Amino acid sequence: MAAPEPVDLPLPMLASPGVLPGAEEDAAWGYEFKWDGVRAVAGVRAEELTLTSRKGTAITVRYPEVGRLPAALSGHDAVVDGEIVLLDAAGRPDFGALQNRMHRTGPEVPRMAAARPVSYLVFDLLSWDGEDLLALPYAERRARLETLGLAGHRWVATPWFPGGGEQVLAASEENGLEGVVAKRLDSPYRPGSRSPDWRKIKNIRTQAVVVGGWRPGQGRRDGGIGSLLVGVPDGDGRLVYVGHVGTGFSDQHLRDLLRVLTPRRNAPFHGALPREVTRDAHWVEPDLVGEVAYAVWTAENRLRHPAWRGVRDDLEPDDVVIEP
Repeated sequence: MAAPEPVDLPLPMLASPGVLPGAEEDAAWGYEFKWDGVRAVAGVRAEELTLTSRKGTAITVRYPEVGRLPAALSGHDAVVDGEIVLLDAAGRPDFGALQNRMHRTGPEVPRMAAARPVSYLVFDLLSWDGEDLLALPYAERRARLETLGLAGHRWVATPWFPGGGEQVLAASEENGLEGVVAKRLDSPYRPGSRSPDWRKIKNIRTQAVVVGGWRPGQGRRDGGIGSLLVGVPDGDGRLVYVGHVGTGFSDQHLRDLLRVLTPRRNAPFHGALPREVTRDAHWVEPDLVGEVAYAVWTAENRLRHPAWRGVRDDLEPDDVVIEP
């Protein structure tokens, strides 16, 4: 019998950075925990799974453990939206550990999947047995997702809460999660759109950055990367230097970065840079996006105490903006 045709999947709807809805509008919003992983839209047709990334790239081969479908999907076609996460011993997402899986497509993948399997956390239902649900309100899509009993193997439908945003945000912080996503109860699903109808509210300050260079390390990092030189595009698309990042890396992360960065002759950053940065800098093409945690933005538009959290291969440099 011929294999089923691959499912044509929509790009995921994106949340805008923002603040928690006020008490006067709280009842008009639903709240979900924000999961620190990789966004993935899943399509199931004739018992076969297709996974695509935030950019629409096929990523099914990277996560074979997700291919074992829950019983609720048996005999059904569906499209759902969710997050691939790798949980630590305490049940919290470990984005750093997930880094080792995000780019793997070789023969080592089944071994890694068996040793530390990922989970697929589902939070939206976009299609069911050929019925397009994109125009339905968020609350109705979530209610239909709940009725499926979508759990089993490496799949689970995540909890959501109509109203009570302050309590949900507090619970996310108490449990060491990244924050919450607030979604208007009446919002349709807009594929590929970043909408104010969805807001992400974080417990920790994080910022996506574009890597534009690196400085050599010392001691055990001698001969390799000691710190990364990073920037954020301004309103005209020019890459503005915002600081250097020297913590948060494992030795393996640094070796991997050195292999994927493409050298260039001159700085990709707009404007003059401090002498202490340029004197030993190795410049690279600004095509790699990462994420850092940081303390504050300084008055000089620099990130204070940034720490590397990992590569964001779901983002292009043009996607990067300063997050509130």
